[in-house]
Amino acid sequence: MAETNNSKDLLVSEEENKNSEKKGAVSENPSSETQMEETKQVEDFSEVDEEGFLEEEFDQEELDRLYSESLKHIEEGEVVKGTVIQIQNDEALIDIGYKSEGRVPLFEFRTPSGEVNIKVGDEVFVLLETMEDADDQIVLSKEKADKIKIWDDLIEVYEKNETIEGKVMRRIKGGLTVDIGISGFLPGSQIDIKPIKDLDSLVGQLIYMKIIKINKKRGNIVLSRRSLLEEEREKKRKVALETIEEEKLVKGIVKNITEYGAFIDLGGIDGLLHVTDMSWGRVRHPSEMFVIGDEVEVMILKFDRENERVSLGLKQKTPDPWEKVDEKYVIGSRVRGKIVSLTDYGAFVELEEGVEGLIHVSEMSWTRKIRHPSRVVAIGEIVEVIVLDIDKDNKRISLGMKQTEPNPWLIIESKYQVGSKITGRVRNITDFGAFVELEEGVDGLIHISDLSWTQRIKHPSEILKKGEKVEAVILSIDTKNERLSLGIKQLQPDPWSKVEGKYPLGELIKCRISRVTDSGAVAELEQGIEGFIHISEMGKEYKGSDSKKAFTLGDEVMVKVIRMDIESRKIGLSIKGYEEASSSAVLEEYQQEQKDLNINTISGLENLDLPQGSSETEESEQEETSEEQNSEEKEKIDSQDELDKDQGQGE
Repeated sequence: MAETNNSKDLLVSEEENKNSEKKGAVSENPSSETQMEETKQVEDFSEVDEEGFLEEEFDQEELDRLYSESLKHIEEGEVVKGTVIQIQNDEALIDIGYKSEGRVPLFEFRTPSGEVNIKVGDEVFVLLETMEDADDQIVLSKEKADKIKIWDDLIEVYEKNETIEGKVMRRIKGGLTVDIGISGFLPGSQIDIKPIKDLDSLVGQLIYMKIIKINKKRGNIVLSRRSLLEEEREKKRKVALETIEEEKLVKGIVKNITEYGAFIDLGGIDGLLHVTDMSWGRVRHPSEMFVIGDEVEVMILKFDRENERVSLGLKQKTPDPWEKVDEKYVIGSRVRGKIVSLTDYGAFVELEEGVEGLIHVSEMSWTRKIRHPSRVVAIGEIVEVIVLDIDKDNKRISLGMKQTEPNPWLIIESKYQVGSKITGRVRNITDFGAFVELEEGVDGLIHISDLSWTQRIKHPSEILKKGEKVEAVILSIDTKNERLSLGIKQLQPDPWSKVEGKYPLGELIKCRISRVTDSGAVAELEQGIEGFIHISEMGKEYKGSDSKKAFTLGDEVMVKVIRMDIESRKIGLSIKGYEEASSSAVLEEYQQEQKDLNINTISGLENLDLPQGSSETEESEQEETSEEQNSEEKEKIDSQDELDKDQGQGE
């Protein structure tokens, strides 16, 4: 304790000597003079024992030793604590316990906001750069001391694996620059657990990190936010694994969204909320319900502890609406719903959340043939429908739109009678006929076969044009199948009804060749009435000839009617038959003439004797004539059978 007091006395004496030097005191040996003064002061102190001073006397060597020991702990390049003893001229005078004070510019004490927050008596850390400069002043630096202290603090944080806070300053190649007192580098791979696309969004933010690499000599510091997040996540994961139970409600954050669902962060462990478990209703994409960052409450459906997989559900928080669907939607009841989806075969109607029904395309109109539902309804449209059927097990409801209006086909028979004439507009033409609109939603079909009694029509467009008005006759009405048959040819009498009377079998008539085929020729008897001449009935003149070479269109020929089928509208004609008929007529005329001649001759010669055997000769001639007639008749029958076959082929 005595030594300590003496040291203080020596320091006081030294300070007084300095002040005396500044006032102009000159000495050849300042050290000796100072030591003598210090010795004198000590001697004086020893005399004033009543004031509590020490009476011990120290020799000069002891005093030098004590003074040297009081200064030897301070070295250049060291950070020391000092006290502000004076502020003047933009400088602060700092006492660090050395033989002289140091001066530090006030700007080194500025805070980040630009203020100088320092006053006399404050203790500060400074760097002793030089013991004495050219003016015998010590050189101190607050700014450099701060940097050294920051490095020391950062090294301590690194060694203890502690967390540090920093402000993101700017984005650079490969990552971010972060201010942690000095500039540190945060690589892009160490920013977060998942990749971050927009690094600029982090600029200006305060974030917590860990130091994963530090090199004071090179001034390099590498930071990691990811390692901190992974540690926190691992802690949360352990807690979550202990608390997860099936059918339990938990809260989480939407972490990622895919086409098939959303991943929910439950706090250290992720669960999958599949798109089918998001709602009892229709969800086309999870993004319709969530965005990344949303907080949601979900139910744990299944937990695979071994593989740490969690299946989540949102719709399971509410009862299944299909459980009481048959009570709410009775078959035959009229309900309203919204069109939510269109397909080729119909439209889906949402009756309530999670309950949808289908309007089949066939149930949209009583009369129109709907090719696609979009021609009748649109997505989002509110429609009125009738419940047709409910399949609760398979969660299906059949709906009808046309049933909301009366069926026009139920009153068709009372409005239109078979055989009556109507006038309508040609709405559509097909290969097999034309559809004629009688009234709104009621069409009738004119088949191609009912366009003309006599014309051979290849396509209905030869007779009718789309949009024109036509007159027709109602042929049949089928309300069950919603079909109505019309005819145009029925407006006129059927010319074939008089054909049989006009052209009886065996009649010899003149006709004109209208078409030639490989098996014969078609001949027109009158407008719209045609018959067929088989190649076997072409006659002696054409025997062995090709039908296409034998006839020319427009040729007029004489034929015999050998067949008549009114139902099938077929007439068989024969040139050969005509020739035979003509020969028979000539023969009969000759025989008649001979008969008349014989009668006259016999009357003149009745008294003359006849030679024997004459009667036998006449009988023989009659038998030969009878055989020839039978042969000709058989040939005609065979030809008729062949004609039936070939005429069908030719036509």
